[in-house]
Amino acid sequence: LSHTFSLSLTLSYSLSSASCTLQVGNSQYYNYTLSVNGKEQKHGDSYESDYLTDLITNRSLHFLEDRSPQHPFFLMLSPPAPHSPWTAAPQYQKEFSDVKAPRDGSFDKLGKDKHWLLRQPVNPMPESSLNYLDSAYRKRWQTLLSVDDMVELLVKKLDSMKELDNTYIFYTSDNGYHTGQFSLPIDKRQLYEFDIRVPLMVRGPGIKPNQMLQAPVLNIDLAPTILDISGTNLSSVNVDGQSFLSQMAPSLRNGTTRPFFLVEYTGEGHPTSDPSCPKLGPGLSECFPDCVCEDAFNNTYACVRTLNGQNNLQYCEFADSESFVEVYNLTSDPHQLENIVKKVDPAVLQAMNQRLIKLQSCQGASCRDNK
Repeated sequence: LSHTFSLSLTLSYSLSSASCTLQVGNSQYYNYTLSVNGKEQKHGDSYESDYLTDLITNRSLHFLEDRSPQHPFFLMLSPPAPHSPWTAAPQYQKEFSDVKAPRDGSFDKLGKDKHWLLRQPVNPMPESSLNYLDSAYRKRWQTLLSVDDMVELLVKKLDSMKELDNTYIFYTSDNGYHTGQFSLPIDKRQLYEFDIRVPLMVRGPGIKPNQMLQAPVLNIDLAPTILDISGTNLSSVNVDGQSFLSQMAPSLRNGTTRPFFLVEYTGEGHPTSDPSCPKLGPGLSECFPDCVCEDAFNNTYACVRTLNGQNNLQYCEFADSESFVEVYNLTSDPHQLENIVKKVDPAVLQAMNQRLIKLQSCQGASCRDNK
């Protein structure tokens, strides 16, 4: 998809301009119910009329055809791909038959010196787990081919309407995903780069092509950026994020980048043990395949990530009985293989702890105070 976009940023999301609005989204491919202007609309299992990614594409094209040319528009598309159950369109179900998940980085590495949840998978992974994650990887790619079609059709439609050069297009995702990293077969929910970092590509007025900017952008920045593009005075809006329009198009806006940011997650578990994995006990969830658990009640953490010209560090605290801490230097250890909490100057740990406390308690403008 990168050929249709002209800017790549490092961390996060979906748009066009503002006033008329269409929003559709679901996490199923067939047999779902939509709310259409407040009215229930049920769909079945016919590819031609019900496959959700294509339905979103077709309704978006109609939205563009029917819009009033005098008004700006905002179009947000949330296809189910590549979420489970990974149901590809019929014409794509045999694609990528020889593809496997990449075996590089932290793939099938031991979760040494990490939170207990990362220490519980079998290492090396059994063949059954490898087959499962490779199958999931292929199916996810297959579902994304319909998203490729969506992007191509919408870009061509905007071009035919002579609106392409007037429109900002954001392409992103809602979360990262792992397939075998630290012997965790498939899921998200972890504090590492493979789960928290998502693609973000943007093209539009004032953005020079073929740039890759390294300053971090967060999903909470999407709303203020869209409002900024629409001409809203951001000082009147109480949001934690900040516009990144100045990064993309410095000729249009002045602004600063953030040197650090917050990452946090509240773990989920079941009060009773999983019937298929009774020996693991209660408090865990997502225990598949092969009884590897991807989440737990105490998989609850908060991290501060420092990313500037001098440092690329991550400091994380767990809300568990151990008060477990993980620290990584991503400059020397981009795959976060070594927890260096015992090697770091205590003064640095204290400074990052205080920064984390500040980020967890901030609201609105105070979240953008980068001192």
